[in-house]
Amino acid sequence: MVFLETERLVLRRFTEGDEAHLVALDADPEVMRFLTGGAPTPPRVIRDETLPRMLRLDAEYGGRLGYWAAEEKAAGRRFTGWFELRPTDGGGRECELGYRLRRDAWGRGYATEGARALVRTAFTELGVERLFAETMAVNRGSRRVMEKAGLVYVRTFHQEWPEYIDGAEHGEVRYELSRAAWEAR
Repeated sequence: MVFLETERLVLRRFTEGDEAHLVALDADPEVMRFLTGGAPTPPRVIRDETLPRMLRLDAEYGGRLGYWAAEEKAAGRRFTGWFELRPTDGGGRECELGYRLRRDAWGRGYATEGARALVRTAFTELGVERLFAETMAVNRGSRRVMEKAGLVYVRTFHQEWPEYIDGAEHGEVRYELSRAAWEAR
């Protein structure tokens, strides 16, 4: 089921059949560089934890909030990655904006296109009051996407990682955008 379309992307609800797409995405060391230091997510974790969590959230919010598979229209709806508006307050008034795309989709504006569409939809149709996104401070590509989507840098913070990730000593950054600030633009 299609949730949202942009000029070049289709965001649709995940299905059980997306397991192989998620395994391949998380197997790319460059995709996982700022998440796990490049270590792949084991297929059993995707099968038993990741995909079921995505499907549960989708069901809980009726497909209005959660995770969506992103497909590239020009490539015959080829799986390109995923986007999220994950509620963090239980009611969906505050959501985390997130995205993870295949490496061959980087640098083509897809992350910005999808993120901007989700920001607009969150504030105009879904009743979200505040969005935020976080990434490692050294992840300049993701930070640029957050800025292009209208989110504003709020703070740098440090957290403990189970395993050291190169660049972790520079901390994590948080970007935010409120509905009021979005409407004022």
